[in-house]
Amino acid sequence: MVAATSLGALRIQQSMDDIQQLDNMKLLTEMTKQATELAHALQEERDQSAGPLAHGGKGTDFSVKGYREKTDRAMSNFLDSSEEIDAASKDGNLKGVRDNLVQLAGDLSELAKIRNTAFQQEDNSTQTVEGYHRLIENLIDLSQDMAEATSNPDMIQRTRALASFSSAKEYASVQRAVLAAALPASNTTKGKLNENDRLYAQSALESQKSEVRAFKSIYGEDPAAELLLPIEEGNTTIKATDEYAGRALASEFGLQSVGARSYRDWLDDSSTKIQQMKNIELSLLEEMEQKARELRSATERDAFISGALILLVLGVSLVGAFVVARSMIRSLRRLEETATKVAQERLPDLVKQLSESDPQDVDTTVESVGVHSRDEIGRVAAAFDDVHREAVRLAAEQALLRGNVNAMFTNLSRRSQGLIQRQLSLISELESREADPDQLSSLFKLDHLATRMRRNGENLLVLAGEEPGRRWTRPVPLVDVLRAAASEVEQYERIELAAVPSTEVAGRVVNDLVHLLAELLENATSFSSPQTKVKVTGHALPDGRVLIEIHDTGIGLSPEDLAAINERLASPPTVDVSVSRRMGLFVVGRLSQRHGIRIQLRPSDSGGTTALVMLPVDVAQGGKKPQGKPGQPGGVGGPAAAQAAAGAAAA
Repeated sequence: MVAATSLGALRIQQSMDDIQQLDNMKLLTEMTKQATELAHALQEERDQSAGPLAHGGKGTDFSVKGYREKTDRAMSNFLDSSEEIDAASKDGNLKGVRDNLVQLAGDLSELAKIRNTAFQQEDNSTQTVEGYHRLIENLIDLSQDMAEATSNPDMIQRTRALASFSSAKEYASVQRAVLAAALPASNTTKGKLNENDRLYAQSALESQKSEVRAFKSIYGEDPAAELLLPIEEGNTTIKATDEYAGRALASEFGLQSVGARSYRDWLDDSSTKIQQMKNIELSLLEEMEQKARELRSATERDAFISGALILLVLGVSLVGAFVVARSMIRSLRRLEETATKVAQERLPDLVKQLSESDPQDVDTTVESVGVHSRDEIGRVAAAFDDVHREAVRLAAEQALLRGNVNAMFTNLSRRSQGLIQRQLSLISELESREADPDQLSSLFKLDHLATRMRRNGENLLVLAGEEPGRRWTRPVPLVDVLRAAASEVEQYERIELAAVPSTEVAGRVVNDLVHLLAELLENATSFSSPQTKVKVTGHALPDGRVLIEIHDTGIGLSPEDLAAINERLASPPTVDVSVSRRMGLFVVGRLSQRHGIRIQLRPSDSGGTTALVMLPVDVAQGGKKPQGKPGQPGGVGGPAAAQAAAGAAAA
């Protein structure tokens, strides 16, 4: 239905656009008729006044004034017609035509100047003829603008044919004007044709022939031949004037070689051809009007048919959709409700149960959708039941697999922890009995190495989600926690403690916090120069929290890497192969989530990276609420240090 409506609407819209284009074509055709009349009036004014004005006549003479008045009336009609184009161009369709009309109106205002100096230069009519010619050519060019109003190839062809023929008529009129200005007032003497005027008129003769050939090519040889029959065959007057003009313009002394003739006789004879050409122009315009009317009728008919077809298709589609929907909607609604409930409630709850308890104790039976029809919907419901059962089976297998992996991690870690603890006890016994400084130093290194091995073993417990076996029952000073964390780092001698507040850490968190800080210190020493120190500072905040900062001067991290690491610390991913490559970050994230500790990495002001560890109140105050005098912040370090640390934590 949507497709049919969209395509039909596009078709109707296209038809309406075509109708609008054809309405614009009607306006342009009427304007072109007025432009053709004005061009003809200008040709008559120029040609008929050439003889009198070239022989001393005035613009107020009746023979000149009458033609000028006809031109003024034609110009007034043309400008009135252009006002309709101006109103139709408000929607932007005819903006280009309107701009051309504004330019042409400005050019027509130059007509008075042309008239004031018309044919005043003796033996030089080219200047006046060219002035009129420019105005007439601009009027002829308006027919080309008609092509902008339609995309119909036939109409475009007709507008081009009209422009070519009108140009041919203008070049014929130019020859008439030049010869009229050169011929005498009586037929007793021969005229005098300036060489510049002759070349100008001869060029017009060649241009006339070229435009006629172009007209035949555009309009078609056979139709053009029939239309041009009145001026090419059967009229002796036109034939004689063409021969006269050809001989007169052929050479410098051509006018002297032909018989004596007055400009009045020449105008009478040559006007026969101009009049016939005007009739052909009118025929071309009438053909364009008729074609535009036919196109508009056809477009209106297509729009009506398209609308009827759309209504028919919509009606059939609505009835069919209603019938089919009634048979489908009940089953589809039940399938949708069941699928939504499975996706949003049943399956998530089952996966949660499987992850939190023994998969063998969880009921993994699947309730059917309840749609048992034999159509496509029934088959989709059966397929959904199969998918649901398979998803439950896979979830149970995954939960069992995760449990087995965690149990394996736990067993391996517990065994390793037991062996390492025995190893540490043995090393401690050897240290207590050893007096040789070199041997004692080696035992200390072995002790430190075993301590690091114990931390790596505890990483497996963290991956498996188990609690460490070692646990303190009483609060431990924060400075001791930091020293214990530093002692588990390979390059412990590079770690420098400074400004650690005298607060105590809750005993239940001590081992995990030592482990967390040791991983951060390990990263800081591993990714910084061996010649530099890793500084650890602490700040007690007014609200009872404690901020620990670990500064290194390493190569630092890019903003993208920092963002990715902080994301991993805030939301540790599921255990997979990638975790083994960055186990330290994963363990830190898991431990921080276990006790509500906030961790963030950021660029250090002196280069390298700073790790911020924010201990919550229940961790930093030994499991108690912070105590302090009214008006004084709790904790150690002074108000200024506390406020600075709070600002750093907020950043």
